[in-house]
Amino acid sequence: MTIIKAALIVQYCPAGSFSDNIATTLELADQASELGAGFIVFPEMNLTGYTAGKKIRDICRPVDTELIDLFSKFSRTRDVTLMVGLAEKTAQSDIYASHLIFDATGHIGTYRKIHTAPFEKKYFSAGDHIPVFHVNGLTFGIQLCYDSHFPELTLAMANQDADIIFLPHASPRGTADKKLQSWSRHLTARAFDNSLYIAACNQVGENQAGLSFPGISLFIGPDGNLISSSTKNLPSIHMIEIDRDALRTYRSHKMRYFLPNRRKDLFPL
Repeated sequence: MTIIKAALIVQYCPAGSFSDNIATTLELADQASELGAGFIVFPEMNLTGYTAGKKIRDICRPVDTELIDLFSKFSRTRDVTLMVGLAEKTAQSDIYASHLIFDATGHIGTYRKIHTAPFEKKYFSAGDHIPVFHVNGLTFGIQLCYDSHFPELTLAMANQDADIIFLPHASPRGTADKKLQSWSRHLTARAFDNSLYIAACNQVGENQAGLSFPGISLFIGPDGNLISSSTKNLPSIHMIEIDRDALRTYRSHKMRYFLPNRRKDLFPL
């Protein structure tokens, strides 16, 4: 399949409203599936909502059988790949900002945020694995919000042949237009330097925990140019098309595809 359709979801995710957020997630995922999305990406911690304060200890949730069965069934019956997030509480009482990936076969993996922001470190543990996932001919990585500020993480995923990085955010403050300017500064560079697609989405609205999120999503091509964006500042579904032929064409350019020419003897990553 040359063209792969994906949906970037901008979602209102009140902190602590777990059941309501799950219901909204399933409703939006159903709508995205009807629009033809094969991949559906939700914001960081969309199920639990987001906070970096003490409340996170009350709203975090385990990744239990009930949760896995619910989203596995949806992905299987709709034949879609679904990516949802939560504040994950482990059996050891650690808390991770985690994103779960489901395809038509079930729960295929979890990404735990590797770079916790300075104000998150008191409450969140940091992940220590850099996975990529392979579904229906697409190789993709996931990064969460603050992760995107560290170029070596994208390089590590590019070295595992990632075609696209999905970037769910819970990024508060400012207007959607200002957030677009902010994201464009570094996300276009991640795409251009590594010759891959970048697709990002954010939570939206007042989250009942003292934070306000500007509703934004964007899609950047492997040439570093912005393909499309949405700054509606409302819950929305942003449909994108990942063109694998365009990706191959770009990576066949001897001057514009930089990764094969890296000095691995000096930079071992």
